[in-house]
Amino acid sequence: MFLAKVTGSVVATQKVASMTGHKLLAVEPLRVEPGKRDQLVGTGRTFVCVDTVGAGQGEMVLIVQGSSARLTPETEKLPVDATIIGIVDTVNVENKTIFDAKK
Repeated sequence: MFLAKVTGSVVATQKVASMTGHKLLAVEPLRVEPGKRDQLVGTGRTFVCVDTVGAGQGEMVLIVQGSSARLTPETEKLPVDATIIGIVDTVNVENKTIFDAKK
C-alpha cells in the first residue's frame, strides 16, 4: 500500500466492457520528506487507479497495486493494477501529525 494525492481524472471512451462505469483517477504517490520527516512530498510519478471509495481532486488516498488491486468487491473481475481503497484523514510519523485532512 502507499499514499498518493489525487491529481486528476482520466476519461477513456473506448475500453473493455467490464471497465464501463468505473471512475479512473490520476494520482501522484507521496513519501515522507527524508530530511526533516515533517511533511509528505510527491515522487514525480503518476498512476491511474480505479476509484472504489468516491475520492476527489486534491484528496490524499490509500492505494494498493498488483493482485491486491483486484481483491475488492468492485474490482475482483476487472483488469486493474492499481485501486484506491481509502481516503486518508491523518498521517502520523514519529509521533507527529504530518497530514490532517481537516486543516
